[in-house]
Formats: sequence, structure tokens, C-alpha cells
Amino acid sequence: MEILYEDKSIIIIFKPAGLATQSANVTRPDCVSLIARHIRENDPDRKPDPYVGIIHRLDQPVAGILVFAKDERSAAVLSKQVQSDVMNKHYMALVEGIVDSQEYTELVDHLYKDGKERKAVISDKAAGKEKLQEARLLYRTEKIDRENNRTLLSVHLVTGRFHQIRVQLSHMGHPIVGDRKYGAVSDFGSGIALIADRLEFVHPKSGEKVEKIVDFSSFL
Repeated sequence: MEILYEDKSIIIIFKPAGLATQSANVTRPDCVSLIARHIRENDPDRKPDPYVGIIHRLDQPVAGILVFAKDERSAAVLSKQVQSDVMNKHYMALVEGIVDSQEYTELVDHLYKDGKERKAVISDKAAGKEKLQEARLLYRTEKIDRENNRTLLSVHLVTGRFHQIRVQLSHMGHPIVGDRKYGAVSDFGSGIALIADRLEFVHPKSGEKVEKIVDFSSFL
């Protein structure tokens, strides 16, 4: 885990693939526990059990930028930004197959979470008591690799559903490289070829725009 920015209200990190945002297994490190330890070790004014507010999440096999709040007020402000689409989350995805879309194309599906299989399922009707949720994203072709039959896509997430990017790209016939859970036939190290490479939001205290970008070329 790499800390990209920190002040008294927020902390922005880069989460590597394989590290959970938050894990139910207390013996296994996750972002929340690592941030809490960092605060305890570096801020003597903090309580022994510092507040770490989860604003949004990344799947365990996905790398990328995350912001956490260090107090409840900041968490509430940032959470409202997520709900009102003020927070802008951008991803780069390397997918199997050729996708030639030079302009941003909207992808709209309806999905539900299959809790037993821990998967998102796209359907035109709900399964059992599960309710369908609308899932929307925008994608555009960044680079086509015809030799390896792969395409690099720029993805803007509009809604934030469980495994949304993974299931929507797979449903359109182009699973993310390494994402065998959603039909990929290839492997990609310890994770999948999806990275949250840019995050934009308004600082909960100062009101100033915050933007963090990482170079995805070394990860994909």
C-alpha cells in the first residue's frame, strides 16, 4: 500500500492487487488495518483506535486509488459526493478481444448480486428476492493490440455496483484479462488487468478540488 496524500481529514492511497479494502479475516492485513496502524504510528494525538472511514471500495484483485476519511464529518461529506456523482472514478481495463470505440460509448445493464457465488449477474429479471440495480458506465478504446487480441479501454464509472465493470465488460463479450471469475481465458499475475488510475473529488474541509492520477503503464 502506498500513501499518495494525507492531511488531518483524509488519506489517499494506492491499493495493490491482492490487498482487500476491508477483510472479515482479522488475521489478514487490509487497507483499513494498515491505515489505522499508520495513523497510530505517525500521529501521537490520535486515539489508540483511530477512525478510518471507507468511502468507496475496490475488489481485492483490482489495483488503484482509494480515499479514506479520518473523521466522521469528512466521511459523511465524501459519501454524499459518491451518491451525487461529484466524485469521479476513472479506470483502465485491458480486455480480451478487439473493441473499436473511438468515442465514449454508454453501457447500461441491470444486475443483481449472487451472494452464494459472490458474483454479479446481469439479467432482465431478478432472482429470488434479489432486486435488479441499474449499472451504467462509459468506455472508449485507448489502444488495440491485434497481435495478442486485446484492447485497452478507458472506463468512466457512473454507478458503483458490485463487480460492475467486470461483469458489464464480460457481458459485452470482452472479459478483463485475468478475470477468470467472469469468463477470461487468460491469466494476469496475482490480480486482473483493471486499475483505478484517476480519482477526483472535492476536499471535505477546504472545498478545493482534489485530483490524483497514477501511471497505469507499469501495471497493465
